[in-house]
Parts: sequence; structure tokens; C-alpha cells
Amino acid sequence: MKTMLIAMIATAAAAFAGPRTAEAEEAKPRTGYVENNGVNYYYEIHGEGEPLLLLHGGLGSIDMFAPIMPALTEHRQVIAVDLQGHGRTALGEREISLTALGDDMAAVLKELGYGKVDVLGYSFGGGVAFRLAVQHPETVRRVALVSAGYAANGFYDDMRVQQAQVTAAAADFMKDTPMYKSYVAVAPKPEDFPKLLGQMGSFMRQDYDYSEDVKTLKMPVMIVFADSDMYKPEHIVKFYQLLGGGLKDAGWMRETMSQNRLAIIPNRTHYDVFFAPELVSTTLPFLDGQTKVKTWDEVVEEAKK
Repeated sequence: MKTMLIAMIATAAAAFAGPRTAEAEEAKPRTGYVENNGVNYYYEIHGEGEPLLLLHGGLGSIDMFAPIMPALTEHRQVIAVDLQGHGRTALGEREISLTALGDDMAAVLKELGYGKVDVLGYSFGGGVAFRLAVQHPETVRRVALVSAGYAANGFYDDMRVQQAQVTAAAADFMKDTPMYKSYVAVAPKPEDFPKLLGQMGSFMRQDYDYSEDVKTLKMPVMIVFADSDMYKPEHIVKFYQLLGGGLKDAGWMRETMSQNRLAIIPNRTHYDVFFAPELVSTTLPFLDGQTKVKTWDEVVEEAKK
């Protein structure tokens, strides 16, 4: 039973972050639904500024980002979407597929009137963000992928075993968990929870390797992991190398530095990195296109003043 519950939480996903705070509720977002390919997606639009598409982890919802939403919306307009079968978006009859979800997000953005956006996706949502960038590069300006690998063999081996055990039969054992309670509180069809577990289990049992797709990405990409994530360190390094980073010294003037970035957030795991304050301070400068840093000469000159 313990192994099964761990597997639920350690999907391409994460544990529920808790209810929205009163502070987060002060500024009410614009909300609505966009239907595409048999799924009626719930969305929220928070704040003003350059658009940022925000995608949550598996068995979670938009609410997972409540602790960091105020920081994200200080100068960004955040388009947050409940993915298929999650939060306020019904599961429907379609199988869960990253490829289909990538197409769906492009359709949602088009329907809402957005041409090009930055994207921040965590875990399962990171996989969706990756497929969106691969399949619809014209839609993505910059993308930050948080705790999301490019191949199934990137997980630790014992995690793959646990993920394979997730089935609809586990639903009864989760009735007292925050994950289940948060789901039934907002889901349009709460009775679909076992079906969602079954679908996510089937999704996680699939083998995949998107290494060739990684090489096609032309927009700036940041990959972010916790230092105690569920992915093998060698997978993280390989991911960065596939993006063109970590292959040589950057040069005295950063002349051979890749446009892509790797960040490891210390003292975090797969299950708490998505609400870490450091996640915002790490990803937003990149998504804002802030790449210039002071040179040694500039620092020395400033110190003389």
C-alpha cells in the first residue's frame, strides 16, 4: 500500500500544494473554458504584462502554483490551464497523450488570442510544454521545463517500477489524501478519479525517448531540476548536452556559451520544487530574456567608485 501511494504521488507529477491563500484570492482572475478535440479546458488569466503559459503537474491543478502565483504575476500575464482530467477540466473519453496535449495547448492559446508566449511547465506539465514547443515552435518564445525529462529511462529505476503499479484500483486507498480531496472539490465529474488514475497509469507505463526532438528546439530553453529530483543526474546532464549546453567552456567573453540554461535548485525534491520561491527567481529572468551579466572589468570599476 505504501509503495502504491508513493507511486501515485511520484507520477510525472507531484503532491497537492494546498488550497489557495486569501492573498492569492484578492485579485480574481479571468476564467473560462476552451474546447478542443473532445476536451473542455478550464483556464485562468492572472495579471498583466507579457503572456506566460503555466502548466501544472500530474494529479494536480492550477492551484498547485498558488504559493508562487503572486510573484509570477508581478509583471507577467499568466495563462494557467487545468490539463485533461485535472482540476476543473473533465477527463473525457480520450487517452492521455503528451502529443495530443501539446496540440491542445496551441489551440487554447489561439482561441484566447495569443500569438507567441513564454511557457513554464512542471513535471507532467513540463512534458506538455515540451511537446508544445516541438510541435508548435511558432507559438513558443522561450520555455522553462521544470522536473521534466526527455525519456522514460531518465527516471530512477525504482520509480519506473512504482509508476507501473498505478491503476484505477488504487482510488479507494486515496479517499483520505489531500490529492483526492482537492480533486473532488473542483472536478466537474468527481466520480472520474479512478478513471484518471487508470489513464495516468497507462500513460506512465509507456516507453518514450524524445532525444531527437530535443535537438530540433530553436527557441531558448531552460531545464530546471531539484538537487534531489526523481531523475538520474546523468539524464539531466545529457538533456542539457542535447540542448547544446555543457559541451565546452563558455569562453572568457561568453562567446561559445549556449543560449540554453540548466538550473539545479538545492534542498528541493520533485514534490516541493514547484512552489519553491527560488523557482520564480530562477526562471523569470530567463523567460524575460535577461542574459547579460556584468563582466569582471565592470565589477572592478564599480568597486572603485
